[in-house]
Amino acid sequence: MTNILRIDASARSEGSASRELATRLLDRIGAADGSVTVTHRDLADGVPLLSEATLQAMWTPAEQQTDEQRTQLHVADEYIRELVDADAIVIGLPIYNFGPPAALKAWADLVARAGITFRYTETGSEGLVPNKPVYIVYASGGVRAGSPMDQASTWLTTFLGFLGVTDVTLIAAEGLNVDPESALATSRQKVDEATLPAFT
Repeated sequence: MTNILRIDASARSEGSASRELATRLLDRIGAADGSVTVTHRDLADGVPLLSEATLQAMWTPAEQQTDEQRTQLHVADEYIRELVDADAIVIGLPIYNFGPPAALKAWADLVARAGITFRYTETGSEGLVPNKPVYIVYASGGVRAGSPMDQASTWLTTFLGFLGVTDVTLIAAEGLNVDPESALATSRQKVDEATLPAFT
């Protein structure tokens, strides 16, 4: 069965546009009728921050890691498995102060691991995560997606590409603090008209 990884980054559990639109998109893909499975990673539940101990564990070859280091990497390993095993990904991305929520950046810091999700070669970096469809549901009060002030969707698209995931569709809900009803109506239509992966 098709496995969809859903990542929510909004700090809000209620009234979140990115969560609402992500759910709407997942229902279109098949989550509502059970034709796909959904692995839900809600980053609002907490994400460990990158630490010196975590970095040391990441830089230690697997066969040389201590039990303590393997424990240190347990959460990061789980995040990486979810990312690699997914057939498609839906990410709810609100923009906070021109950038992504801190929890999403913390997730990225744990997912990026040399030799596992990317590697450096003589010709530059190479992503090691299998490419797959990714839908970024971008929610903004006033910052337009792709504008110089948008350091959230541009960063996330760059980061995913660094890992090898380049099949990215951005669905933007903009102007939510200017005209909420109109902005949501427009973004719901974008979700309803989005081209879905072939497995649907």
